[in-house]
Amino acid sequence: MKNTIDIKFLENFSAAWNAHDIDALMSFMTDDCIFETAAGGHAYGNRFTGHEQVRKAFESAWIQFPDAQWLDANHYVFGDNGISEWRFCGTDLKGVKLEANGVDVFTFKDGKIFKKNVFRKQVVS
Repeated sequence: MKNTIDIKFLENFSAAWNAHDIDALMSFMTDDCIFETAAGGHAYGNRFTGHEQVRKAFESAWIQFPDAQWLDANHYVFGDNGISEWRFCGTDLKGVKLEANGVDVFTFKDGKIFKKNVFRKQVVS
C-alpha cells in the first residue's frame, strides 16, 4: 500500500492527543506499532510495541499530566517519514508545571504510524 499520510493526518493525530482521546489516537497506529519515549533506561528511552503496550504508554502521559497539551505544532511529511514539532505544557500530579519543546519522528506504514520516536528538551531548575 502506498503511503497516503499528509500534514492533515498529523494535525488530526495531534488533535487526538490534545483531546485525550485514546481510541482516536490508536486509530492512527499500525497493529505492530512501536513507541519510543524521550526518557528511560536505554539510549532510545523506553520502547513499547504493539497496540496494547503503546495504548497503555500513551494513556500514562494523561495520567501523569492530567492537563497535558501539545501546542504550537508544525508537521512535515517526507514519503514514509514525518516530523512533528511541538511545545508540551502540563502539570504533574504533585502540581509541578512542565513546559518542554519536543519533536516526534515518525515512520509510516500502510497509511498509518508504525513508529513514533520522541525527542524532548525541557527546562531544568
